[in-house]
Amino acid sequence: MSTKDTISMQLVREALLQTCRGDEADAALLARAGIDAGALYLPEARVAAQSYARLWRLLARRCDDEFFAMDARGLRTGSLAFMCRASMAQQTLGDGLEMALKFLALMLEDLQPCLVRQQGLAQLVIDEPRAEPRRAFTYFTFWMIVHGVACWLAGRRIPILGIELRCAEPPFCDDYRVMFSENLQFDRPRTRMIIPADCLGLPLRRSEQELQRFLAQAPGNILVRYRDPTSLARRIRTDLLRQAPAQWPALDSLAQSLCLSASTLRRRLAEEGQTYQRLKDSVRRELATTWLVGAEPAMGEIAERLGFADASSFYKAFRKWFGCNPGQYRAVIQARHAGN
Repeated sequence: MSTKDTISMQLVREALLQTCRGDEADAALLARAGIDAGALYLPEARVAAQSYARLWRLLARRCDDEFFAMDARGLRTGSLAFMCRASMAQQTLGDGLEMALKFLALMLEDLQPCLVRQQGLAQLVIDEPRAEPRRAFTYFTFWMIVHGVACWLAGRRIPILGIELRCAEPPFCDDYRVMFSENLQFDRPRTRMIIPADCLGLPLRRSEQELQRFLAQAPGNILVRYRDPTSLARRIRTDLLRQAPAQWPALDSLAQSLCLSASTLRRRLAEEGQTYQRLKDSVRRELATTWLVGAEPAMGEIAERLGFADASSFYKAFRKWFGCNPGQYRAVIQARHAGN
């Protein structure tokens, strides 16, 4: 599929798992959403993000549950609207998130979220009364709702430093990495999303008219963050991850290897909302957060691996990216080993 914003058909199957009647998917429902039921089990099939959004609305209406019947209580129709209205009445994003998470904790039985602030980082932690972890799709749907609402409240994308999940890694993760973060960790003691704490101070100034527009377009306006993994930017990013930053080609050399002129490469990346420098910074951020998960390597070595002149330059860049220094990030991640 050449559509720029697409969703893996595997996520369609996940959405149908607890909501379709019997073992067979509801072909009529899929047709109403603009999804070809004949392609449902094709491993590489993808659907337009807007078709997935229509399916989301149809399933929510059929189940009277905006959480796909994945919780014992669920989210009755209108829950998203109520949560947004209550959250936008708060002064800051931190207060708005607190309100949203308290509402979700009240409505849901199996997922009990809360906001934890620690050393320049904010953690959205999910406590679970049940010992058995949920499906990855359940967790990511929850994060899709919470993060999507948070971005709308703030009027900007809230950067995600990493996500940890109690469940095992599913056989497909590419869409999750595109939408949320390349830094996904599975089989962890608890499920949490980590964002910079300085985002919590962002003021909220949403109006009733803006709320109505947001709700009318939801969840499509959240799902458009998906990007086709076959895009040029995605291809370049994947290639950069396979090389040490010191070996990354200059833009002219990269263009030549792709059989493009430098100007054409710039234009095509711009059409995808990207630049080569932004892609390189994105990969550096991913590598930094990945290497900071463990006690090693040392900060100086990480700085050198990433191509910084010294540890001080790395610290400055990391704080610019995430609003905290790398030592604080490592301390928060390592705290899980102590059971914090």
